[in-house]
Amino acid sequence: MNTIEKEFSTEEYLNMDLLRFTTAGSVDDGKSTLIGRLLHDSKSIFEDQMDAVELASKNMGDHQVNLALLTDGLRAEREQGITIDVAYRYFATPKRKFIIADTPGHIQYTRNMVTGASTANLAIILVDARHGVVEQTCRHAFIASLLQIKHLVICINKMDLVDFSEEVFTKIKGQFDDFSSKLEIQDIQYIPISALKGDNVVDKSENTPWFDGSTLLYTLENVHIASDYNFVDCRFPVQRVIRPQSEKYHDFRGYAGKIEGGVFKPGDEVLALPSGFTTKIKSIETMNGPIGEAFPPENIVMTLEDEIDISRGDMIAKPNNQPKSGQDIELMICWLNEKKIIPGGKYGIRHTTKDARCIVKDIRYKVDINTLHKIEDDLSLGLNEIGRIHVRTTQPFFYDSYKKNRGTGSVILVDENTNETVGAGMII
Repeated sequence: MNTIEKEFSTEEYLNMDLLRFTTAGSVDDGKSTLIGRLLHDSKSIFEDQMDAVELASKNMGDHQVNLALLTDGLRAEREQGITIDVAYRYFATPKRKFIIADTPGHIQYTRNMVTGASTANLAIILVDARHGVVEQTCRHAFIASLLQIKHLVICINKMDLVDFSEEVFTKIKGQFDDFSSKLEIQDIQYIPISALKGDNVVDKSENTPWFDGSTLLYTLENVHIASDYNFVDCRFPVQRVIRPQSEKYHDFRGYAGKIEGGVFKPGDEVLALPSGFTTKIKSIETMNGPIGEAFPPENIVMTLEDEIDISRGDMIAKPNNQPKSGQDIELMICWLNEKKIIPGGKYGIRHTTKDARCIVKDIRYKVDINTLHKIEDDLSLGLNEIGRIHVRTTQPFFYDSYKKNRGTGSVILVDENTNETVGAGMII
C-alpha cells in the first residue's frame, strides 16, 4: 500500500495541467532535500521508497531521514552528498501534474543545469539564508533568463539556522532584486523556507508570522503558465508522414508532430515550407479522435485537402505569418563538451525536426556569467561557457528568435563523429 492519498481516474490525470520546473542553487543549498520534502509532505512517495530511504539514511549514519536520497540516486551522489546529474521526478496533486528536474549546483555541471532547465516553465533557485546571494545564484538566474523561463521562485532556505529572521529575508530579497533588474524575468516570487524542517514548503509555517505570501506547493499549483506559449505565430514542424495503407485507411495521409506555436483549425489556409504551396486543413486528429482546434504544446496528426509534397523537417505555417528563413544564424550557445568550439568547426545541427550540417563562421564574444559582461579578447568557448556565435547551415532553416518562440528558436549542435550533443543554442 502506498502513502499517496489522492487518486485520480485516467481521464482526470491525462487532462490535468502539467508544470515542468527545475531547481538550481549552490552546492549544499538543499535542492534535493527540498524536493524530497515536497514529495514527502504532499504524500507522493510510496511506502517502499520511504523504507529504502530510511534504511539508506541509517546505513550512512544520518540521525534523521535524509530526504535528498529520493532524488540523488547515483552512488557517487550518495557518497559525496551532492547532485551530479539531472534527476527527474514526477508527482501530482488534485490541481496539477508536475515534472521536477533536480539539477547540480557545482560550476562544472552548468551544462546539466541547462539541460534540466531547457523545457521548464518555472525555476526554483535556492539561496542559503546564511550566505545570501552568491556567484552561483547569479549564474543560475542568468541561465534561467537566457532560457526564457518566465517564472522564478527564490526559496531562501535554512531559515531555521538564522532564527527565521525577517531582516535576513528582506536583505537577501534586496540583493537579488538588484541583480535581477539586469535580466529579462517577468515574474519573481520570494519564499522563506526550511527544507529540512518543512517550513513553508507544503504547509504554512508558524515560525514566519511576518511572511504573508504563499507556500511553495501552493505557488507551484497556481502559477499561471497558459499564456507562456506563443498562440499568435502558427508553427507546426512535421515529424512524420503517416500512411497506414490499410483496408480501413487506404487513402489516409496525415502529418504528425507537435504544435510549437499558434492555433490551427480545420478549414484554415496553411503554407508548407520550403515548397511554398498553400492548401487548407482538412482535419486535426488526436489519439482521442478529431478536434476542432489545436494549440501548443499538443501532439496531433494534421490532414490537408490537397496532396502536396511534405516530409519530415518541413514546417506548416500561415501564409500571412511566416517564420524567418536563412542559412546564416546568430546563436547564444552553451557549450557542453570538453573539446572547445573554434571558428571553422563543423557540426551536425538539429532544429525542431530538421537535421543538417553547419560550420562555425565566427565567435562574436563570450559572456562572464557572474558579471554579465562581454569578453571579446578570448574568442574560444570551453565546457560550460556561454557565448554568441555565427553559424552557416547547409540547408535553409525556418525559425523564430528564441525570445519569440522557445520551440522554433532552439537548436543543438552534434559532434558527427561521436554523435554527442556538444552545444545548446538559442537563436537571436
